[in-house]
Amino acid sequence: IVIPAFNEENRISNTLLLFDHYLSQKTLSYELIVVDDGSSDATIVVVEKLTSTIPHLRILALSENKGKGAAVREGMLAAKGEIRLFSDADGATPIEELEKVIQPILDNQTDISIGSRYHENSDVQKKQPFYRVVWSRFANKIIQRLLLPGVVDPHCGFKAFTSDSANSLFQQSKINEWSFDLEILTLAKKMNFRITEIPVKWIHDERSKGRISQ
Repeated sequence: IVIPAFNEENRISNTLLLFDHYLSQKTLSYELIVVDDGSSDATIVVVEKLTSTIPHLRILALSENKGKGAAVREGMLAAKGEIRLFSDADGATPIEELEKVIQPILDNQTDISIGSRYHENSDVQKKQPFYRVVWSRFANKIIQRLLLPGVVDPHCGFKAFTSDSANSLFQQSKINEWSFDLEILTLAKKMNFRITEIPVKWIHDERSKGRISQ
């Protein structure tokens, strides 16, 4: 599991402890990779302290703030797992959703399994502000028409890839900021990787960050 982090000193500990507690009770082997995106706070210090209690945790540090896409790319290409999932540091999609997201990959039904907040069976327990919901839905309609027909939620930060698809896609990706998801999924379509959307539980965090740049 790859977790991109930028100035997450106040949230990252809880997320990592929850993830590790859940995963340690499962039979699958796992690793947690935090990619620090040039944080100016104590994110790296906080994560380094946890490496003594979470044996499967490691941290990669970018020398400067490059954007979420760059951090995810770094982590995905450094990961060793046969399935590689990235999750937002806020844990908006609970780790308990992991198994149903990766199951289609384990069953060889898909190459990429993405969590969806907008699927009819999704469980959105705390919504984004109204203006963000309206903008997101409007933008997604355009995206579906132009780039990703059939994908209703390309931006949810809970996506799993086979190792083959992760290596192929992230080696080619160029976008460093928020729109990296669109690039990855568009490349996946062009390369004929199978994409499946899975309804997930999602809880909006008011502290979540996002920047529209490239």
